[in-house]
Amino acid sequence: MPLTILSSEQLRKLLYSLSHDEIVELQRNLARALREYSTGSQEEGCSATYQPQRTAITRQDGCTTLFMPASTGQTLGIKMISLRDGGKAGCAMERSAFERESDSSSIRRPSTRGSVASISSEMSDLSVGSSQGESPAMTPSESNISSSVDSSTLMSGCVNQMPITSNDRPTPTPPTPCWPGAGTRDMSPRGSVTLLDADSLPFGLISAQELTAFRTALASLMLFNKRKKVRTLLVFGAGKLAFWHIRLALTLRGDDINRVYIVNRSFDRAAKLLRDIYMPENTEWRRDVKFSAMSTDFGEYNRILKSHVRKADVIFCCTPSATPLFPAEYLTSREGRQKGRLICAIGSYKSHMTEVHPDIFRDEVNVTPPHRHYHKHTRRSGVVVVDSVEASLKEAGEVIQAGIKPNQVVELGELLMVRHASLSSDEGVDEDKSLHDWVERGNVIYKSVGLGLMDLVTGGDLISLARVRNLGTTVEDF
Repeated sequence: MPLTILSSEQLRKLLYSLSHDEIVELQRNLARALREYSTGSQEEGCSATYQPQRTAITRQDGCTTLFMPASTGQTLGIKMISLRDGGKAGCAMERSAFERESDSSSIRRPSTRGSVASISSEMSDLSVGSSQGESPAMTPSESNISSSVDSSTLMSGCVNQMPITSNDRPTPTPPTPCWPGAGTRDMSPRGSVTLLDADSLPFGLISAQELTAFRTALASLMLFNKRKKVRTLLVFGAGKLAFWHIRLALTLRGDDINRVYIVNRSFDRAAKLLRDIYMPENTEWRRDVKFSAMSTDFGEYNRILKSHVRKADVIFCCTPSATPLFPAEYLTSREGRQKGRLICAIGSYKSHMTEVHPDIFRDEVNVTPPHRHYHKHTRRSGVVVVDSVEASLKEAGEVIQAGIKPNQVVELGELLMVRHASLSSDEGVDEDKSLHDWVERGNVIYKSVGLGLMDLVTGGDLISLARVRNLGTTVEDF
């Protein structure tokens, strides 16, 4: 069995060479996997009930490595990434939903998947329920390299199952801040993704950093593709996540975009991102879109930021910020409600992190009574869209701090299931129209914590493309 290896540089070359149609096909395959993930049925290979558990190890120097296995039913994969987060030394493994439900000594909590039942607002009582099924095992974010592990799953004081003694313990290395200091390097987790075929033979090994940013943007843009108005984009951050959200947005809908605002703590990094975007080889996808960048040390930062937020049709938050990137009032006030927006919060990865103010999340789920209309385009659903219900309720800082309930989150895969079903059925046309009106024009918040399944599906497709293009390093008869 040949093994194809894609280094960071080789993967970047492959991603930069992708055409519009190839990106659409990659996105379509990922959407199909997310639909299967949300079915709740073990008959679907990508279903959440079919995904393996993850394991995390934190060494004494505060560096945590996360091991994320995934399965499509035909292929297997494991992602291994590390980040120095200053966590407590030890190891942890997620227990399956079945084990948690069966543990008589623990407090039973309600199944999240079965309770995600409706998108209810003034637009209609539209039901977007997933298939009833067994509660899935927790499928975490690739970025949740966190010390906030449930004490019931953490074997305290052990690394690789070996006890740690307190004698002669070395002084831990100071942890790296959650938000990098001005001018520092990209803090995206580094590691690799190993892919195996149906016979458990390795066929791909991919550098994880660029892949993570690319597949995260692919998922975010599934909602972006449905928006009626995307003339003005606001992007927080200047790392790989920001770059791929900008690049894919312009590649897929460049004719509809006029302006892109970039906001970052370090102006040097924002300027570097602009230089990368304006390189001659990027002219085709960059088109004539106008770009501008701003850092937090600008003299009139608050005034300009408020203007950018209010003008934006789409907001991409691509930072590991521990505090909100802008005040909630910018969007929750009467003036802030003058238009519907898509907000994608995909940078934060711990329960204490909040890119988007929790009040904005609360405002989205606390639907205004029908007799109180602020504007026809501020239609809200009563839910927050997530990639994984169970993972978001444990890992997404905004969701946790806003006190969002299980019935107020709906998976992206569930929305895709409804749309897929509507294309092959004439039933429920009115409800489907209401759903589309909200997705296309209303206020939509998408919170992503990441799934190992995304890396497996998109990584497998990229390995196939690499072989066609004769890219990467191939080891025959591995």
